Amino acid sequence: MSLSNCSANTMNKLQTVDYVDLNRFMGDWYVIANIPTWLEKGAHNALEQYYWNEDGYIDVTFSFNKDSFSGERKQLTQKAFIYNSTTNAEWRIQPFWPLKLPYLVIDLDEDYQYTVIGYPSRKFLWIMSRSKNLDKETLRIIYDKLEAQGYDASMIQKVPHSK
Repeated sequence: MSLSNCSANTMNKLQTVDYVDLNRFMGDWYVIANIPTWLEKGAHNALEQYYWNEDGYIDVTFSFNKDSFSGERKQLTQKAFIYNSTTNAEWRIQPFWPLKLPYLVIDLDEDYQYTVIGYPSRKFLWIMSRSKNLDKETLRIIYDKLEAQGYDASMIQKVPHSK
C-alpha cells in the first residue's frame, strides 16, 4: 500500500447530508463534543442558537462558560449564509466581516435531535444535540461515521454541561 493511499481518505471532500430543512434546523443546539477552535478550548455549557433574520441570513449566537461551569459567560454573535441552496447543507459562517468560513452539515438525525458540523480540512468539528447529552451508542455511531469521513476521533473532546 502506498503512502498516498493511506492519506487519500483524509483528502477527500467531506460528504454533506442530502438535505437540511432549515426551519427544523433553527433553534438551540448544545455542543456535545468538538475539535475546538482556539476560542472554544475549555468551554463549558456551550450552546449554538440559530435564527432566520429579516435580511435572509441566519443569526448565530455561540455562548459558553469559560474554563468551568462557573466561569465567565462568553458570547459570540455571527452570521451564516446558505452556500448551497439545493441541499442547504453547505453554509458560510461569518464571525466578522469580511471573513466567511465553511460550515458543512455532515450528519443530521432524521428527527433533528443531533447534528454534526464539519470543516473541509478536518481541523475542526462540532457534534451538537437538542439536549445536553447524547447516549453512548449514538456517539459511537457518530464517531464511526466521522472516521469513515477521515476524521481522527481521538482529537474529539467532550464539552461538559451542567445538569
